[in-house]
Amino acid sequence: MAIKNGEFILMDFTCKVKESGEVVETSLEKVARESGLHKEGVTYEPTFVIVGEGWVPKGLDESFSNMEVGQQSTIEVAAEKGYGLRDPSKIRLVPLRRFRADGITPLPGMAVHLEGRSATVRAVGAGRVQLDYNHPLAGRTLTYEVTVQKTLESFEEKVRALLHRRITGLDAEKFTVRRLEGNVTLQIPEEGFLLEGLQIMKQAAAADILKYYPDIREVSFIEVIKRKEQVTTEKPSQETAVEDSSKQE
Repeated sequence: MAIKNGEFILMDFTCKVKESGEVVETSLEKVARESGLHKEGVTYEPTFVIVGEGWVPKGLDESFSNMEVGQQSTIEVAAEKGYGLRDPSKIRLVPLRRFRADGITPLPGMAVHLEGRSATVRAVGAGRVQLDYNHPLAGRTLTYEVTVQKTLESFEEKVRALLHRRITGLDAEKFTVRRLEGNVTLQIPEEGFLLEGLQIMKQAAAADILKYYPDIREVSFIEVIKRKEQVTTEKPSQETAVEDSSKQE
């Protein structure tokens, strides 16, 4: 059955630059290791996508309608429907002193964040640095090898996927999800209570749930702290110890 707009899916993929065959992104750990993209601490797993929401390049998003679950597809995405054409006006010259003031030594190929935007250092000259504010894949034709592993059907599956997308560092399966009429209650696992940035991540997850479920009026996060069961080891009384000793004799 073809995949439709609005469906929640999990997909594995590898993205390559068509002209060079260079792997630039993948959800597969084996491919990441083979291509030199592997990063320690990164979890390689199927990627969650809501079809038609623009979470992936347009050319790929439009191709889901021709895919079926479990079937591998190869999709070619032109720059116009990928990361756009290169725009010469997005290449700027910036004084080198701006970097030195922040203790940065710019080098060609380095990714930097300046004026609230990301850029790539293209060249470093006498007192000036050439920055490219185009996306690194702008102007490139991309090839995606995609397998849709699963479509998420139940409310709990979908909510857990939205939680996993926003709340990093916690296993979404450990959340308790309860839905009652227009309210959703999400119990946070105890190991997440002190997670850095949890409040902001909760707000983002709640916004997603409210967006994709218009019938839900309220999302509540609760934290439950349970009494720790104490294990005590009782020492035998002196009288019992004497009695046991006499039996052994």
